[in-house]
Amino acid sequence: MDFNFSEEQTMLRDLAREILEQEVTQEFLRKLEKDPDWVGHEVWRKLAQANLLGLAVPEELGGMGFGIIELCLLLQEVGRTVAPIPAYATLVLAGLPIAEHGTPEQRQRWLEPMAAGKAFLSGAYVDAGSADAADPATTAVTDGDGWRLHGVKCFVPAAHLAERILVPAATSDGPGLFLVDPKAQGVELTRQEMTNCEPVFEMRLTNVRVGIDDLLGGDVESGAARISRAFDCALTALAATQLGVSEKALEITVGYVSQREQFGAPTGTLPAVQHRSANMYIDLDALRWTTWRAAWMISDHQQASREAMVAKIWAGEAGNRIAVASQHLHGGAGVDRDYPLHRYFLWSKYLELTLGAAMPQLARLGRDMARTGPQELR
Repeated sequence: MDFNFSEEQTMLRDLAREILEQEVTQEFLRKLEKDPDWVGHEVWRKLAQANLLGLAVPEELGGMGFGIIELCLLLQEVGRTVAPIPAYATLVLAGLPIAEHGTPEQRQRWLEPMAAGKAFLSGAYVDAGSADAADPATTAVTDGDGWRLHGVKCFVPAAHLAERILVPAATSDGPGLFLVDPKAQGVELTRQEMTNCEPVFEMRLTNVRVGIDDLLGGDVESGAARISRAFDCALTALAATQLGVSEKALEITVGYVSQREQFGAPTGTLPAVQHRSANMYIDLDALRWTTWRAAWMISDHQQASREAMVAKIWAGEAGNRIAVASQHLHGGAGVDRDYPLHRYFLWSKYLELTLGAAMPQLARLGRDMARTGPQELR
């Protein structure tokens, strides 16, 4: 494995960093925290102009034709700037599965406006009645030339903005992914708020009608595999976002302890502070390695469910340790809402818990290893 990025990937990352660091200022973040939509439309528009919203969109539809690695590079920069934009929901939870598995009509209908910044999308992978996204409790029953969906999905991001939400649901022939209009009759959205002020929604589906054209890929024959791959991509993208959050939190902390003087010397010269900072760096490096290993295996179309779980475990545990240590080393400044660090702590907690914290992921990994054995040794 070679985790060095290509020249093109490095240019894409640098372009995303330039746009986000220029647009997402502390003043901008304070303003957006009071916005109920929680979205920087001007930032979204500039990312669209740079075609960064079309990273994983096929070239024939106006995109760049890339995949999960390039999306993770973008999300790492979103994490570094804690940018309030629905990049994860739109580009990863929905856009990437549509690009990989959608019919030509579905790709054209949704990917072109998504890349142009004119359509938000999302995905609902947390089922109130099932811990396995590929085995949902939500059901889809045939109804003439369409389907009727029943069930409850939790923690759906950007549902108030989305034109369509990808919903895994069980049919008599296996699970499938359905494109559901959140404004359709029978859809009830209940707003909640995460620690980083991002709104998420409980999505209750009661006899919701979807057409035959709203089944992703047009069939359910590979539904379980499609859902599993989409979920693995979602876990890896969350780890990449956490990588950006933790990376910037460490940079802020190192800068602070290098300048903050106590007893006539910078606090960074104290051995205890140096040891704590070194542990943060070790955690960050482990998070970086596990994230890019999972992304590489997914992009190489290898079975990467375990690697995605491992990346999410590190995103939860290492991300939490880095966030707590950053706050601790800042002392009282760490909780000052006029100082930027508190946002990184709140984002880190949100990312730690989204789609399952470290312990649930570890339990899921253990069940998978008990069922299938040590695949890595085969």
